[in-house]
Amino acid sequence: MQAVDSPTTRPAPPGGGTEQRAAVPRPSRRRRADARVPWLLALPTLVVLVALLAYPLYRMIVLSFQNMRLRELLTGLTPSWVGFDQYEKALTDSTFWGVVGRTAGFTVVSVILSVLAGLGVALLMRRVHPKVRLAMMIAMMFVWALPQLVAAQTFRWLTDSDFGVLNYLIDKLPGVDYANHSWFVNPWQGWSLVTVLVVWAGIPFLAISLSAGLTQVPKELLEAATVDGATSRQALRNITLPILKPLLTIVTTLSVIWNFGLFTQTWVLRDGHPEPYYQTLATYSYTQAFGQSKYSYGSAIAVITVLLMLGVMVFYIRQMFKIGEVD
Repeated sequence: MQAVDSPTTRPAPPGGGTEQRAAVPRPSRRRRADARVPWLLALPTLVVLVALLAYPLYRMIVLSFQNMRLRELLTGLTPSWVGFDQYEKALTDSTFWGVVGRTAGFTVVSVILSVLAGLGVALLMRRVHPKVRLAMMIAMMFVWALPQLVAAQTFRWLTDSDFGVLNYLIDKLPGVDYANHSWFVNPWQGWSLVTVLVVWAGIPFLAISLSAGLTQVPKELLEAATVDGATSRQALRNITLPILKPLLTIVTTLSVIWNFGLFTQTWVLRDGHPEPYYQTLATYSYTQAFGQSKYSYGSAIAVITVLLMLGVMVFYIRQMFKIGEVD
């Protein structure tokens, strides 16, 4: 007769009986399979991105090591190979580092304001009547669907020095003279308008995403905290924000990626000719390449921008996979 499987036992001890051997934990095959699910789900997107971006990125990198000028572009001659000269020129240029600092400063300020405003709107949406919440979501969806070019052009009309509605309304205030006022003569005022435009366009995504995340906060915890005497601020800090932390990390990282690549807003608001103090890395690379025909130098700046953003994108992807593993 075939023996029936049974737990492995050791020889009986002197006192009699049997001693069962402790089971050795083994990695679960299902757990290993679940760990591969986020990668498999992301694989189609990665394949499409590689297919669309691999060759342009390769050409940009090669061009950054050459000296492509207008003559080579028109005649089809092979540009001369200059190695790291374009990168050395960029990294030793004080103007370039000023653009980097300006871009980083704008990114930090705009992301902080966007996330705080989005979180505030999301918290408000959880407290208002469902019909009001639906109206808010529809309005924000319209804002979200508005192309950046259209939104920037609208802000440009609103702030026009001659016919802008903003100047007209401010000029109606007692003792204020804003007739024919140009908002972009002073860089602080100009960047304030750019920041308002970027924050306004970013609130819908942040508010809707965080509002969805707030539905995962157990009401029982909030009610228990209220019974224990916790204020709304304490409940937000100790209960809501820790639960929202993974989602906040994701949306904040996305905002950093989007705002760091700022181009359309400053380009349109400055009528395609942004002054030096309105240049960002994206516009600076473009103007160097196509405005001054320094194609290789512009490519080098673009490659440096990609490298600066690579760490943020890697962090974002890691956080996405961590959330998938937790789920």
